[in-house]
Amino acid sequence: MTRFAHFVAIDWSGAAGPRQKGIAVAICSPGAEAPSLVRPGHIWSRTEVLDWLRRDMPSDTLVGFDLSPSLPFADCDAFFPGWAESPSDARSLWSLVEHICAEEPHLGANRFVDHPEASRHFRRHGGREGDLFGGGRGRLRVVEREELDTRLVNPVSCLNLVGAAQVGKSSLTGMRLFHRLDLPFWPFDPVPASGSLVSEIYTSIAAVAAGLPRSRTKVRDAATLDRALATLGCAPHTPLARYEDHATDALLTTAWLRRAANDAALWSPARLTPDIARTEGWTFGVP
Repeated sequence: MTRFAHFVAIDWSGAAGPRQKGIAVAICSPGAEAPSLVRPGHIWSRTEVLDWLRRDMPSDTLVGFDLSPSLPFADCDAFFPGWAESPSDARSLWSLVEHICAEEPHLGANRFVDHPEASRHFRRHGGREGDLFGGGRGRLRVVEREELDTRLVNPVSCLNLVGAAQVGKSSLTGMRLFHRLDLPFWPFDPVPASGSLVSEIYTSIAAVAAGLPRSRTKVRDAATLDRALATLGCAPHTPLARYEDHATDALLTTAWLRRAANDAALWSPARLTPDIARTEGWTFGVP
């Protein structure tokens, strides 16, 4: 059984501005009680989430962030091939993003996206595709190739910043938060014997595990949410004022995280090597 006393899932956002409607935070404890939203109805800022994690989050919590905490590395043996400042590991990548974006408010990352060297690797709006983006789907991390090969989910390259499914902007803003957050992050760090731990999650994995079809993983009504929660062994949820994707994603993923944390195989993925753990990381839930 997992040692964690609480489970948190955070649906993140890379949107511009001081507050982001796309952020939702949900929490639950061991057992069958349905997860609940933290500050329901509140429009979070990214810095408020950081403050909550530092000051208000209960101890011994497993936290899942729906974003990529790193970029592709293994395919080219570098995050940014050809750039002398390309970092050697994920934590150094966080530091580089922070260094370039230090004067940008709200944990924004537009200065990194528009950096003359970094931008060569991104697909940006307005048909601006960097000469090193790679074309097509774009470069993928090893865990994303595993998701694609096994048809677990349909990943999008985090170097792609265009389209509703893109996670690149949220990932870069998340890196600025992680640079400030003094908590271990699996698998960049080993699972500690006590205390809280951060991990990467993918809300679609939770939705599929809850019985939703891969082509329709978004929940927008109370009945569907309760059916999905019941599949994960949860009691019915407290009704929400509004059934929006971000809130229901966070609630459902928190319930899944509580169950998945007990699966020893998910903590030891077959393709997770020490080098990948140090550079690209891994999405918890991908065996």
